Amino acid sequence: MLLSVIIVNYNVKYFLEQCLCSVRKAIGEMTVATGERNVEVWVVDNNSTDGSIEYLQPRFPFVQFIKNSANQGFSRANNQGLQKAQGKYILFLNPDTIIPEDAFTSCIAFMESTPDAGALGVQMIDGTGQYLKESKRGFPSMWVSFCKMSGLTRWFPTSKIFARYYMGHLSNQEVNKVDILSGAYMMVKKSALNKTGGFDEQFFMYAEDIDLSYRLQQAGHINYYFPHCSIIHFKGESTRKDSKYVRQFYKAMVQFVQKHFHGELAWFYTGLLEAVIWLRAGLTFVSREHEERSLKYQGTPTFYLAGDEKSANEVRSILTAFPRYSITTNNEDAREWIFCEGPSFLFRQMIEQLKTCPPWLKAFIHASGTYTIVGSHSKDQRGFVIVLE
Repeated sequence: MLLSVIIVNYNVKYFLEQCLCSVRKAIGEMTVATGERNVEVWVVDNNSTDGSIEYLQPRFPFVQFIKNSANQGFSRANNQGLQKAQGKYILFLNPDTIIPEDAFTSCIAFMESTPDAGALGVQMIDGTGQYLKESKRGFPSMWVSFCKMSGLTRWFPTSKIFARYYMGHLSNQEVNKVDILSGAYMMVKKSALNKTGGFDEQFFMYAEDIDLSYRLQQAGHINYYFPHCSIIHFKGESTRKDSKYVRQFYKAMVQFVQKHFHGELAWFYTGLLEAVIWLRAGLTFVSREHEERSLKYQGTPTFYLAGDEKSANEVRSILTAFPRYSITTNNEDAREWIFCEGPSFLFRQMIEQLKTCPPWLKAFIHASGTYTIVGSHSKDQRGFVIVLE
């Protein structure tokens, strides 16, 4: 087995459905390139209450599911999949992602040709097409973290001194050695994981990718940022950025500091982070709406259907039955576009086109053969789903 893909799911079945459609296409391209079926997919479900397994299992028979009776957290659930995985390479993949057809072939080709590579991350964009800075990050030393928390990183986004948190001095378009990779798409050599172990299960959620990236470096491996593969990561779908999120994130960073820093420096760094927890949580509370955003798309939008003609016609025939939705053939009249994947409009093309969209455009994704449309227009709010039934 060449590649094992591990996805942890928790109540995001519609986004995971679109993700698995793109994974299926990437497996197809890998099979053509290698002449054999050498990719396995594991989905570990953390006791979802939305009927995820019952919905997805018949639609994706090539996927092997593990169902937990309780929410085990991101790290432990990934490790469950890792224990089953047989691949030479392991890909930890978020359920709220869309990958291009050549994702597996291009990334594995790079890993195979780069002997010192222990792990690889890719260029990520959000649901509006904006580059996600966490695609490459620096080690969160006290100085690096201070620069981020104080705003210096934002004020000097390309500085080698002040912007090391996102390694802003390195080009987003060039392959580079980096410190920290995102767990949303992290491809790791199984041989490296055999030395370091998987995710540290003391991290229930957040900072586990920072910890694993650091341990890979400590074991002598290089983490690479590989921008020649771009994926969509619907930021905000799996996690609501409220005061609870802020506390959980910074508490995870406190755990990281207590694990890897020692002496007076660790004490001071921990105190700084604890102060930030309360400050940021308070600011987040007063700046957010108190209502949870519904997953159902609200309002009476006018959609423009872009992409594969057959797939778009299927969406049109169903969407017209819903009186609160309308469709226009003039793209200038619509602020909401549905990108319809199909034979003439691949996920790869969709991702590249999304990068060129203006920031006011609300983009949605529809994979051919599904009855769902998904989108996410803010990293701080849950994504939207339109169910075509």
